[in-house]
Amino acid sequence: MKDYPITIGVEYPERLSRLTTFFRCFMVIPHSICLWGIGIAAGVVLFISWWAILFTARYPKWAFEFVSGYLRWSTRVGGYYDLLTDKYPPFSFD
Repeated sequence: MKDYPITIGVEYPERLSRLTTFFRCFMVIPHSICLWGIGIAAGVVLFISWWAILFTARYPKWAFEFVSGYLRWSTRVGGYYDLLTDKYPPFSFD
């Protein structure tokens, strides 16, 4: 098996809350609105980063942190929405 720089670990939840499962599609709406706007910004940052990498052969640290933070946040929200966890995701890049 090949080692990859990105891993996602998900543990099987023994029991999930029925109440939050019922309202989950409504509970992710605030995250979806925020991630939509930040996703547009991430696209712009990726475009700028592409040029920076092309000419300097380096990924700007600020751009890497922004895009990787966006990816972490959207992955947590996706896992919550897909019923992989019962823990409500924070509004955070960390």
